[in-house]
Amino acid sequence: MSHFIADQPVPDRLPGTAGQPGWVADARARFSSLAGDFVFLDAPGGTQTPDEVAAAVARVYREASGNLGAPYATSRRLETLVDDARAASARFLGCFPEEIIFGASMTTLNYMLSRTLGRELRPGDEVVVTRLDHDANVAPWLDLARDLGLQVRLADVHPDTTLDLADLERQLGPKTRVVAFPWASNAVGTVVDARAVCDLAHQAGALAWVDAVQYAPHEPIDVRTIGADVLLCSAYKFCGPHLGIGYGRRDLLESWQPYKARPAPMEPAGRRFETGTLPYELLGGLLAAFGYLDSLGGAAGLAGWERQLGERLLAGLPRSARLYGRSAMAGRVPTFLLNFPGISSATVSTELADLGFGIWSGGNYYAPGLHDRIAWGEALRIGLAHYNTLDEIDWFNEALTSVAARAAARPRSPDGPW
Repeated sequence: MSHFIADQPVPDRLPGTAGQPGWVADARARFSSLAGDFVFLDAPGGTQTPDEVAAAVARVYREASGNLGAPYATSRRLETLVDDARAASARFLGCFPEEIIFGASMTTLNYMLSRTLGRELRPGDEVVVTRLDHDANVAPWLDLARDLGLQVRLADVHPDTTLDLADLERQLGPKTRVVAFPWASNAVGTVVDARAVCDLAHQAGALAWVDAVQYAPHEPIDVRTIGADVLLCSAYKFCGPHLGIGYGRRDLLESWQPYKARPAPMEPAGRRFETGTLPYELLGGLLAAFGYLDSLGGAAGLAGWERQLGERLLAGLPRSARLYGRSAMAGRVPTFLLNFPGISSATVSTELADLGFGIWSGGNYYAPGLHDRIAWGEALRIGLAHYNTLDEIDWFNEALTSVAARAAARPRSPDGPW
């Protein structure tokens, strides 16, 4: 166990009550933020953080505030911390430690890596993105296209928000250099067949560039199994600190010329793309987050419970709710988008917050391509995490039904929905 992971006992797998496993209560006890009555159903915007993650961040500040390369204990602790963080991240993604890249956020990493690849691209080269993408996996390519004279092509989705693989294949051609896609939608939760898309990319001679931000909190990842060349995710989506984690295939990373201050180390391969001093305290928090998830069985051990929570939510939604995306848990993660015809989602979200439920109301949720295609206008986004309970889901569905019914009974404003 790393020096910077707070010692925590593995929770007992006690028999649950009313269909709920006993470990859920044990896990919730490790979060100060879950001690009250407020119900957090906003996981796509960032999960709650267990206390041991905050303790690990503080411990690095107390015991290893400094930098690498010095011949004394504080510096050696940081060297161990960085090595441990790479190794843990590699286990999480199914790659080698030297293929891990740390950055401020997924978006920051994506701009940096796409810009680096841009050194090798030429006018007329093409990048394919999808309507399912978060804009963090689209905007970097649009900016690069404007600078270099590239073409960005857009693969469509079906009305149920699933990726249209046939249309994606039609977008590919001899000039395709990158296929960028999300493993799961941050807006509607729809999962993409990542292996199929990676295979199509490789058949066209292109790189498979995967946004796994919304997938990583809910399902296990193995970059080798799907054939990803680049994959990016964000630790704050799975109970960790605000930190981006990237994977790049080693031979690919070694072939690229990074934007880098000249004296900085160039080994291992992933370190070539880390500019400046790493946020060591956040790496300590990341290690603690991985330790926390491992103590619960990891993503594979939590996925079944999250599907049960999602099924409970879907079964109890008000009949007047309009759900966008998959209507069952098959082919999705527990992220849901819905609204009520003629009723302001912002009003519903505010009233639910007053009742103790945290969900978002918004427009495109940084997925403008999908928003344009599906045209939901304004909608509520509900996102579940493993620390939610069946009781919370039942309370929420009751509250949502009540709030929506009250809103529907109000006189309509001539300027728009209530």
